[in-house]
Amino acid sequence: MCTEFDEIRPYNDDELAPIFEELIADPAFREVTATIMPGVPFDVVAEKMRACKSKQDFQKAFCYGLLWKLADDTTDGLTLNHAALPDKQTAYTYISNHRDITLDSGFLSILLVDQGMDTVEIAIGDNLLIYPWIKKFVRVNKSFIVQRALTMRQMLEFSARMSHYMHYTITQKNQSIWIAQREGRAKDANDRTQDSVLKMLAMGGEGEVVDRLMEMHIAPLAISYEYDPCDYLKAQEFQLKRDNPEYKKTTADDLKNMQTGLFGYKGRVHFQTSACINDVLATIDRSLSKPELFAHISTLIDNRIHANYRIYPNNYVAHDLLSGDATFAGHYTEEDKCHFIDYLDCQLARIEMPDKDIPFLRGKLLLMYANPLKNYLVATKG
Repeated sequence: MCTEFDEIRPYNDDELAPIFEELIADPAFREVTATIMPGVPFDVVAEKMRACKSKQDFQKAFCYGLLWKLADDTTDGLTLNHAALPDKQTAYTYISNHRDITLDSGFLSILLVDQGMDTVEIAIGDNLLIYPWIKKFVRVNKSFIVQRALTMRQMLEFSARMSHYMHYTITQKNQSIWIAQREGRAKDANDRTQDSVLKMLAMGGEGEVVDRLMEMHIAPLAISYEYDPCDYLKAQEFQLKRDNPEYKKTTADDLKNMQTGLFGYKGRVHFQTSACINDVLATIDRSLSKPELFAHISTLIDNRIHANYRIYPNNYVAHDLLSGDATFAGHYTEEDKCHFIDYLDCQLARIEMPDKDIPFLRGKLLLMYANPLKNYLVATKG
């Protein structure tokens, strides 16, 4: 049995029983369960957990139904177009823009299941594993751990191990993976793939850099939220960092972002895959220097993500409000515009901080909704 990845990988199915018992005995886990599943006696939950013999059993028994209920309660529709990847037997590395801390990968998984595919393994930063029960829970739920607070040398060693694990997962387990295109969310929705993500992916596997990346079957994935429930928190963070360059989010801030993202209103949410990039990688100039090569591939992924955004009326409204003209007035009604302005006012009112700079905060909110359209227009030459 491969033990190289024991610290970071999801639990194996034969390891689940004692982990379930540890979760069942954890008061914090019991409290969260009571909040998420009100009215359900914990003894019933515990017995249902004990009946699960695999991670897939657990996801079917708990996660699938809870995530669809969350989608029904907080969205006006959750959809996936997977047509660009017709082969449902191939394991892909879905690289996507990052909108929500927990739901990007969760929603993707339930959408894949409904189209006859398996759920994904998920890369999750250890900065989010605030309590012991969370680390156990995510590893039950097919997550592997990305360690963040490391020295440069430790980071290189860990990145190599994680890369080898991801190659092993795609090639040996035939298991798809989801990973964000960058560390953390793009606060202004100007989504860009970090070269460092590709460098990490190219540390594992065999052959030249291009061969190693082709082995991963990279499939860019565009995630489009009509409304980002965390938009006001992101705007607030922009001002806090502007006013104090040393500002750092606290654990409480992370928890608030997670809770707001989970339970806040999202409007319509759409996932759109593009084709695997192996067709382009097969013809790429291998004589390019590594920095040029990674930059070129990052741009390719960005273009495919940007071209597959779903653009909503509020994106057009935000663009026109920012530019002070009516260039895209044909894409929205006056009612759409008034509704979005009212929404912005409500989100601004939710920001609680001294010295609120309303014009600055409003500008940041508008930018979050205008940037996907700006990038879409460039990618599609619109």
